[in-house]
Amino acid sequence: MTTLPTVVAVSGVTGLATGLGALPVFFRTRVTHRVYDAALGLAAGLMVAASVFGLILPGMEEGTLTAVMTGLLLGGIGLLAGNYAVPHLHAQYREWLPEGGATGDDAAAMAVSDETERPDHELSAFADPVAAGESADSTDSAGKADPSESADAAAEREVTLRKALLIGGAITLHNAPEGLAIGVAFASGLEEVALVLAVVIGLQNVPDGFAFAVPMADTGMSNLRVIWYTTLSGLVPQVVASVFGFLLVSVAAGLFPVASGFAAGAMLAVVFRELIPSSHGHGHADAATGAFLVGFVLLVVVDAVVVV
Repeated sequence: MTTLPTVVAVSGVTGLATGLGALPVFFRTRVTHRVYDAALGLAAGLMVAASVFGLILPGMEEGTLTAVMTGLLLGGIGLLAGNYAVPHLHAQYREWLPEGGATGDDAAAMAVSDETERPDHELSAFADPVAAGESADSTDSAGKADPSESADAAAEREVTLRKALLIGGAITLHNAPEGLAIGVAFASGLEEVALVLAVVIGLQNVPDGFAFAVPMADTGMSNLRVIWYTTLSGLVPQVVASVFGFLLVSVAAGLFPVASGFAAGAMLAVVFRELIPSSHGHGHADAATGAFLVGFVLLVVVDAVVVV
């Protein structure tokens, strides 16, 4: 029987894969919209196939069609309700869009920096609050702090925290269903299904991380900080959700059909609510559609290889 540390380790590895998608920021080359849209299409194809072959079909084998479809509807509705209720910033190509109560000012605060400044300066408002205390410019020659400087630093920290929470809300809405799927499968004794999901979600996390890192890098954030936040965006919600799903199904035996449908519904809602709209409308729909098909086929191949 799978143990909780195993679930944490597997979901942790899949979450860490998100950071691989941020590696292109080291080159600081301008990523084309075609590549960005194709990355979203690839991620969408992987998620749709994972929902069908890794969650819906195994759920129907373990339970009834009614249970799985009920869970699917609940998962999709839950994701849409969370998207409406939770204030967050949705990352798009070189811009941020406010949703769920976030304001236009929140998105404007993530302004794109000057292209010439990015390689040499840490301009991000995500700079750690601790770093603000490292500056000696806020004190005069007598060692006294400037009150206005302190007020500005406090206001900046407040803005930083709000932006971190807004982006964290989007990350959780997007990545939590994937972690939930892994935990639910492991708890139900379907180790092969769980491993297939882990491999596929890990693959999907790479283009997902890339899509997240592109607008993040354009805020002027340093390379290492972009990779750090991108990695956390996949690691934290997926590990937490996988643990929750594992414990939930372990306590309530026979819950797998509903839980698998719930995770599938939430993942499908992410695809059609965020990934597909974000990958179309820029003149590169063919590239996004082709990448979607590649992602779908890739899941089927991975599924066949792992099961065999």
